[in-house]
Amino acid sequence: MQPNRLLRWMPGLSVFLHYERKNLRFDIRAGLSVAAVALPVAIAYTGLMGINAIVGLYACILPMVTYALFGSSRQLIVGPDAATCAVIAAAIIPLAKGDPDTLWQLAIIMTLMTGVWCLIAGHFKLAAFADFLSQPILQGLLNGVAVTIIVGQIGNVLGLDELPSQLIECLVALPAHLHLMHMPTLILSGASLAALFLLRAVRRSWPGPLIVMTIATLVSAQLDFASMGISVVGNLGNGLPHIKMPAFDPGLLRELVIPSLNLAVISIVSFMMTVRSFAEKNGYAIDVDQELRAQGYINIASGLSQGFAVSAATSRTAVNDATGGKTQMVSLIAAGLIALVLFFLTSFLGHIPLATLGVVLIYSSWSMFSIRQIFSFRKRNKSAFTLALFTLVAVLVVGLINGIGFAVLLGLVQFLRTVFRPTDQLLGVDEQGMIHSINNSNVDINQVDGLLMYRFNSPLTYFNVAYFKKRILQVVNTAPKRPGWVAVDATVSFINNDMSVFSTLNELVTELKIKGVTLILAGRRTELTRWVSENKIKRNDDDLIIVPDLYFAIRLIQSKQQGRIKAIEEAMEQAEEGAEKPLTT
Repeated sequence: MQPNRLLRWMPGLSVFLHYERKNLRFDIRAGLSVAAVALPVAIAYTGLMGINAIVGLYACILPMVTYALFGSSRQLIVGPDAATCAVIAAAIIPLAKGDPDTLWQLAIIMTLMTGVWCLIAGHFKLAAFADFLSQPILQGLLNGVAVTIIVGQIGNVLGLDELPSQLIECLVALPAHLHLMHMPTLILSGASLAALFLLRAVRRSWPGPLIVMTIATLVSAQLDFASMGISVVGNLGNGLPHIKMPAFDPGLLRELVIPSLNLAVISIVSFMMTVRSFAEKNGYAIDVDQELRAQGYINIASGLSQGFAVSAATSRTAVNDATGGKTQMVSLIAAGLIALVLFFLTSFLGHIPLATLGVVLIYSSWSMFSIRQIFSFRKRNKSAFTLALFTLVAVLVVGLINGIGFAVLLGLVQFLRTVFRPTDQLLGVDEQGMIHSINNSNVDINQVDGLLMYRFNSPLTYFNVAYFKKRILQVVNTAPKRPGWVAVDATVSFINNDMSVFSTLNELVTELKIKGVTLILAGRRTELTRWVSENKIKRNDDDLIIVPDLYFAIRLIQSKQQGRIKAIEEAMEQAEEGAEKPLTT
C-alpha cells in the first residue's frame, strides 16, 4: 500500500509519524484525566447489561487505539456510552434468558453487527443520514434513556434483589418491596451520592466518580462488605479477554439485525454531533465519511476484544478538551493506563460495591436528563415539542428499542408532511422596491399592481406538484383583484427535471390562460428553458415567460403596463383627432 493511500486510510497515523514533542506534556495530562473518568464509567455501564464488569475495560482499550489511528478528530474520545449500553441491554437481556455467557456472547455479536452497519454507511457515504434523528427526537431519547437507567439502578442502590428489570413493572413493584431495603446498602449509597456532590462543589475538575469508587472499594476490601450483605462486583477473572464459543440458537442472530441497526443509527447521530461540535470549537475540519468508517472499525475492534458497542464519549471528550489535549496521542495514553489496571488490579476491582456503581450510573445519567429542554420546545416549536415528548413517552412505555422505532417513524411522517405540504408565501415590495414576504408583521409590504408573486418552499417533485398547482389557482381565485401575471420563485421550487412536474406545469399554464393570467417562472432561466423544451411544453409570451429573477419580472410587468397605457393613450388621441375632423361631402 502506497504511503499517501495509507495515510488517507489511517489519518491518525500521520499525527504519530510527525508528532511534535511540545504537545506531549499536554497529551499526558489529558490522557491521565480521560483514564480517570473512563475507568469508573466503563465498569459501571456493564451493570446496565448484567455482564462481567471487566468487559467495560475491554471496550475501552482497543477501540481507543483504533480510533487514534483511523479517526480524523484530534479531541474525540471513544468508549462505552449510556445510550448505546441501554440499547444493547434492551435487545439482549430478553434473548439471553438469564444465562450470563449467552448475554456476553450476544453483546459481542450485536457489537460486530453495529460495526458492519457503520462500515456500510461509510462505504455508501451516508453520513448525511446522521441528521435523520432530529434534535427533538434525540432529546426525548436521551431523557428516556436517563430515566430508564436511573429506575434500573434503584435495586442496587436500595439493596433490593427482586425488583423487575422493566421500567413500569419496577415502579409498580417498588412500593411493595420498600420494607425489604438493606439498610447498610442504603447508607453506603447515600454516602457515595453525598461524596459525589461534595467533590463537585469543592473541586469540580477532579474525577469525582473515580475518587468515590476508589474509596468505596478500599473500604469494601478492608471491611469485607460481602460478609455484611452488601453486594460487590465479585471475581472478574484474569485480565485477558476469554469467552466460550457461542452455544446459543443461531436463530437469535435474526433477532439482533434490527436492534443493531437501531444502535448504529443512534451511535452515528451522537458520534457525528460530538465530533462536529468539538472540531468547530477548535477550528479544524473533519471527514464525516472517514468518521463513519472509523466508527465501524472501533466497534469491530471492541467486538474482537470481547467488548461491547462503543461510541463517542461526550463527557470524556469534554475532559480531554478542557485539560488541553492536543492530538490523538491522548487516546493511546488513556488506553495504556486502562490496560495497566486491567492486568494488575482486577482482584482489587472485584471489591467494588454495586451500590456505589449504581450511584455513579445515576449521577452520570442525570446529566442526560433535561426535561426543561423538552418543554422549552413548546414555546418555540409545538411540533418539535410533540415529537420530543412522544419519543420520551414511547421509550418509557414500550421500551427503548420499540420507542426508538416509533420516534423515527413519527419523524419520517413529519418529514413527509413537510415535503408533501410545505409552507408558501405571497411576496410584495417595500418603499425601496425590495422583495419581502407578505405577512402580519410586514405591514408596509404591498403587491405590485397586476402582478402576484408566489414562493413554494419546497423542491417540486411528483408527490407535491398537484398541491403546488392547487395553491397557485387558489391564490389567483382569492385575489381581491384578478392579476394579469403570476410570478413563481423558481429558484426554490424548480431544481429537478421531473416529467410529472412539467406535465402539471403545462396543465397550469393552460388553466391560467383561460383565466387571462400569464405564468412567469423567475430564476434558473437556462435550466428551465432547456427543461421546458425537453418536456415539449409549447409556449409563447402570452402563456409562459421565463426570466432571470423576480426583480426582472417586476420591471418586465411595469414596462408592459407602461406600454399598454401608452398604446391606450395613443388610441384615444387618434380617436379624438378623428372626431375633430369635419365631415365632407
